Amino acid sequence: MPRFYRRSRKAGLPPGTLQPPVKARREEVQISLFSYSAEKWEKVETNKIEEVLAHPDGATVRWINLDGVHDTGLLEQIGNRFGIHPLVLEDIVNTDQRPKIEQYEDFVFVVLKMLRYTDERRTVEGEQISILLGSRLVISFQERPGDVFDPIRQRIQARDSRIRKSGADYLVYRLLDTIVDNYFVILEKLGERIEDLEAELINRPSRESLQEIYHLKREVMYLRKSVWPLREICNSLEREDSPLVTESTEVFLRDLYDHTIQVMDTLENFRDMLTGMLEIYMSSMSQRMNEVMKVLTIIATIFIPLTFIAGIYGMNFDPESSPWNMPELKWRWGYPLAMAVMVLLAVSMVVYFRKKKWL
Repeated sequence: MPRFYRRSRKAGLPPGTLQPPVKARREEVQISLFSYSAEKWEKVETNKIEEVLAHPDGATVRWINLDGVHDTGLLEQIGNRFGIHPLVLEDIVNTDQRPKIEQYEDFVFVVLKMLRYTDERRTVEGEQISILLGSRLVISFQERPGDVFDPIRQRIQARDSRIRKSGADYLVYRLLDTIVDNYFVILEKLGERIEDLEAELINRPSRESLQEIYHLKREVMYLRKSVWPLREICNSLEREDSPLVTESTEVFLRDLYDHTIQVMDTLENFRDMLTGMLEIYMSSMSQRMNEVMKVLTIIATIFIPLTFIAGIYGMNFDPESSPWNMPELKWRWGYPLAMAVMVLLAVSMVVYFRKKKWL
């Protein structure tokens, strides 16, 4: 799933032009409708928007969910039916939006990231989810099928659930809370990887360790970018004087705000730990290099006098020409004596280095 998008294709186009991303999925958009009240609930799954739009409003809360945002004609139909501003539809189609909240006269528009952790690739993948809160109406737009909202759907089907007894604003809170709760699952996965990496750095750091550090830093940065604006969203939903958000739901929104702060604190801790691990890795590699250089230096130091002796006796001065020209070459025990001196010199230097704790 790409994390960065090019928007240069929209250069020069009028505001509100719907142009889906180049790599957007082209499967048929799947639509689901949950209509519920304290007494009953109804579920409709279809790929025809007409069946959903023809559903009577009544006194129930309706949750319309669309899997796919590439069908601009379908989005325009929804926009015309519910009075959604063209700029909002444009933000829904352009799936590189920063998480945000916008207050309109008849509805509240929220954009955020729904994240998943893939065990196969060991990466965090995300998709944009856009939510519209209206009077007894919630519309959610997802990039592709599959989400984390199954527990909410199950609660809607339970007769004694709080969702059935509450309004559309509480449903939006549950959607946001479920997304944020899933962030904690991702944090646990990343936390386990960071712990394993920390043990690896202490025992056997390698080039793969450095790659893992940078990969985890990238994941944490992506998470932080997705979570940081959620504080603004929670604050705005709680404090803005909107008739669409009841006082009873504001209590839950404050709890959601606390959860986002916990996620941010954990991410900051992860970022600090990874920065420290990078420093540990560099220090460890530097220490290993220093140890190698120390051993090589000691070996070279031991061989310097030996090389000096071997160099002297490797000179071609004929002792026959002069008694001063290396008379040792004619000694009976000259060679063994020279070797003994070399060995004694090398052993003495090793003992001296150990006494100085250089070895």
